[in-house]
Formats: sequence, C-alpha cells, structure tokens
Amino acid sequence: MTDTLVKPAPNTSTRTPTQSVQVFIRDPESAETVRQSLGALGLHGAEFINGSIENAITLLAQQGSPQLLIVDVSRVDDPISRVHELANVCAPNTGVIVVGDRNDITLYRRLKHSGIVEYFFKPLVGDLITRTCNSILTGTVNADNVRGGKLVFVLGVRGGVGATTIAVNTSWFLSEKRQRGVLLLDLDLQHGDAALQLGVTPSHALREAFEHPERVDKLFLERAVIPVEQRIDLLAALETLGSSIGFEESAVLSLLDNLLQRYRYVFVDVPADVAVRLGHMLHLPSVCLLVSSGTLVSAREVARWRELIGPNSHDRTMLHILNQQGAPGSLPAAEFLRAAGQAPDVVIPYDREFGTASILGIKATQKSSLLKRSLAPVLRHLSGDRAERPHSVFSRIFG
Repeated sequence: MTDTLVKPAPNTSTRTPTQSVQVFIRDPESAETVRQSLGALGLHGAEFINGSIENAITLLAQQGSPQLLIVDVSRVDDPISRVHELANVCAPNTGVIVVGDRNDITLYRRLKHSGIVEYFFKPLVGDLITRTCNSILTGTVNADNVRGGKLVFVLGVRGGVGATTIAVNTSWFLSEKRQRGVLLLDLDLQHGDAALQLGVTPSHALREAFEHPERVDKLFLERAVIPVEQRIDLLAALETLGSSIGFEESAVLSLLDNLLQRYRYVFVDVPADVAVRLGHMLHLPSVCLLVSSGTLVSAREVARWRELIGPNSHDRTMLHILNQQGAPGSLPAAEFLRAAGQAPDVVIPYDREFGTASILGIKATQKSSLLKRSLAPVLRHLSGDRAERPHSVFSRIFG
C-alpha cells in the first residue's frame, strides 16, 4: 500500500503466522467460491471469518499477519481509507485480495495503487480467485504489487547530539502507541547503545549479515532479530574494540531490502562517520531525521549535511530535529538560524530531568511528557496522519 505494511506481533512464538490464509467475507456465496478456489490449490485449512475489512483491521492489530489475506469491502464507506488502515496492521509481505460489490474502474485503479494484489467484484469467478491466490502463495505475484515498509534514517550530525535517544523513542512510540511493526537497526557495531537503551542484549548476527550478505534470508532474520516489545524488534551488535569492522554499502542495501519486506517501518540509527560512506543508501526513498544540538558546531554540520543529502523530493524527505535547544552552549534562536541556514522542523527544549532519564533508557524516557509532545509532529509525519511538514517554533518566529 502507499504507506505499507507491518510485521506480526513479537514474542518468538507468534512471529510467524499461525494461519497462512485468512478470509473476511460477508456473504456465504462468495465465501463458498473462495473456499472452492483454495481447495483447488490443496488448501483446506484457511480461516474464514464472516465479516468485512473492518473486522480484519481489528483482528490483525492483535495478532500476526497471514501470507494471503482476502477482505470484503462491500457496503463499506470509503474503502480506500479502510485499505490504508489495513496497511498499518498488516505485514508488508502479505498478499491482499479485496472483494466488493462495485464494478467501478476508478475504485479498481485506486485500490491497485494502494498496493493490493487484486480487486474482484461480486459475483466472484472461481478461476480468477484461484489463479491470483496461487500467484501470491507461490511468490510469483507481479513485482509491482509487492509492498514495502517505510525507511527512516536517524542521523546525528555529530556524536553526542542524542540521535540514538530520538531513534529509540520514535520507533518505540510508533510501535506501542500507533501499533506499527518496527525494526530498529543500529549501524554502530562497536559503540552503539540502542540495545542498552532498550534493555536488551545485542548479538553478533548483524556483523555476520554484513560479512556474508548471501546468507541473509527469512530464517536468518527470524533468528537474528532481537525482540523488544510486542511490535518492535532490534538488530544491533557490540563488537570488541580491537576487532576490525568494515562493511560494503551493498551489504547494507541487501539487508534493508529484506527488512523492508517484513516490517512496516525500518529505522536506521546511522552514525555520521558511517553515513558519509553510504551515500547511495541515504538517497533511497525515505525519511531522514537529521538530529543536532543547538551549538554553533551543530548548526554548521546541519548545513553541510543538507548540502550532501540534497533537497527533498517526492519520495525522500529530511526533517531537522533540534534536540535539547537552550542547553548550556546553545546559540540563541536567531543565531542558530543564520548558521544553519534553515529553521529546524522540530525543536525539543532542554530539560535537565529528561537528560538524566535518557541515560536510563526507554523505561525512563517513555514517561517524559516533554518528549512525547516534541516528537508528536514527527510521529504524525511518519504515520501519515497529516501530509504537510511539521512546523517548529523556529518556523513560526522566522518563517
């Protein structure tokens, strides 16, 4: 779907769906046609639920996603919006077939543009259902219909500006408060502390993924990811300081391609010294959260990173987050604006208690009302609650 789809719920026992096929259809005649079509493929254990896409949204928000999902939009107001709601609770690699009661070419085109595999209007034709279900279950569905998650880079303009804290909390809020499936990838293999802030233990799987990208498949990822909460996983390492660590950008791109097929959002906490070596990655369709402090050096670096990454485009957006504005050493607002060349999109004011809480990790920072308020425009932007860019206090003063 346009903003696409998520991962199943977390504890290892529920990471793979218990049902490979789920069907939500209102009328018995259509349900029987689908049942016969699946039977022709040798599938007799599909789960049939007498209901519509709205029932599917409710149920999938609480459990893992199937490989094939058939939903009914008959008599549903604004089916396009319902399909986008479904995208928020359903895995990117789930093949979605929509059935309805409207023979409407405009509706068909809009639904296809949303990322579904196919739309069929009633009465259903069994052969068409069989053929489409088979293409989904065998993985031969047209590549144009393969959905992917949303890629979010969190890039600190320099060390110590709080980028990891922003990455951890934004991904956590999206997963817990917005019920999105999230993977956080920490690209600092020797000094990263995303795992520390989330209270889990990193592994060596990430280094292996970069050294042997050909080994990365569904089974590898199921073993490598570290479950954190119900809808958030982590990929992180803490390699010894004496080890020599280097990886090719192609290995990172291959890993991201695999992750974006499994998660609604993939956050990448990327240190500045690593980011400069990953120029192609930073130009993928994505949102880049550029994090700075309010110092003169940070303002200078913001301008340099904007120049390197380039202007926003229809599929790539940068949001500058000014973190801990007003902390000792920060520039006055007008001077920061002159040095950075552009107003920040989001401002997180300095708060001594929050600074202390960030040291203690997610269990402390998740209680911060200041952080929740400050990150609200970022969360709205990422979740698609509004289309326009968030406006900061800076843009109101200087815009």
